[in-house]
Amino acid sequence: MSAENTKMSQATRDILMKVRKMVPPMLEKFHKGQMGRIAVIGGSEDYTGAPYFSAMASARLGADMSHVICEPQAAQVIKTYSPNLMVHPLMRQTTHASSGESSDAIAKTVIDMLPRLHVLVIGPGLGRDQLMQDTCAKVIEAAKKNKMPFVLDADGLNLAQTRPELVQGYKECILTPNVVEFGRLCKSKGIDTSGLDDGKAAEKLSNAFGGVTIIQKGAKDYISNGDKTLVSDIEGGLKRSGGQGDTLTGSLGTFLCWRKAYLDKLWDHEGDLDSAELLALAAFGGSSVTRECSRLAFAKKGRSLQASDLTEEVFIAFTNLFESPAPKL
Repeated sequence: MSAENTKMSQATRDILMKVRKMVPPMLEKFHKGQMGRIAVIGGSEDYTGAPYFSAMASARLGADMSHVICEPQAAQVIKTYSPNLMVHPLMRQTTHASSGESSDAIAKTVIDMLPRLHVLVIGPGLGRDQLMQDTCAKVIEAAKKNKMPFVLDADGLNLAQTRPELVQGYKECILTPNVVEFGRLCKSKGIDTSGLDDGKAAEKLSNAFGGVTIIQKGAKDYISNGDKTLVSDIEGGLKRSGGQGDTLTGSLGTFLCWRKAYLDKLWDHEGDLDSAELLALAAFGGSSVTRECSRLAFAKKGRSLQASDLTEEVFIAFTNLFESPAPKL
């Protein structure tokens, strides 16, 4: 399957050519960890698949090290899914926490890991347990102090909805709401989206949050930082199975790591992309890879498509978009 089979607009093709600039070459001088150290924070007793799909997408796309930070019972299960992931049973749910395990104490064990990481993905399989949510809130505060990029998805978006001060004005944050989650976030900010043209709602929500990047998922993905909005219109699959958004969050994590590598000039390049543009391009790259994964998986599986099918297509999707000749329209 070549990039020529991928349907996209001229504008999307042009943006993808810019995204290619931030993809690191494979060089002998690189050492372990330079191309990305990501941690997915989530994984509750009831939800073990989501953090796995997210972390595996980041690894398959090219991150050097993918961690999952989760609840102990979830950790036992996730460890059986793949030996390639590093799984840390540091989170606690209220029903399983001992008397001395406060959100402060639990969060400290996670925060102590932050110097070893480049990017956080918060939310896959997290659930709404109060202790899990409170712990993530404290980790977010620490990540902000370290100017660390993070992605909020699924139940992580509940934090943006109920505690907007955690993300307000923090430009290194990406929110990835689906249709329902987008509506909830808009409602929390008192935004009426009726009658708004394509992309205007994402722009309005981004501005309400002080310029955080919003990826409004749908038939097309609208990516906005409140100032500029990109439209990701690569053809996706027609099956809406749960878990496909986890491929997006993991892919975003890897692109954000590559953004850091680009800014740190770990290889020779033109250096014509600044931090803000690179963030938008990382969001666009993650969206594009996910949509191409969906297209490829749906072509093979049709109605039976599941989230794991996207995981198997990450490498081919990346190759189609970023290592094949520029696709023809």
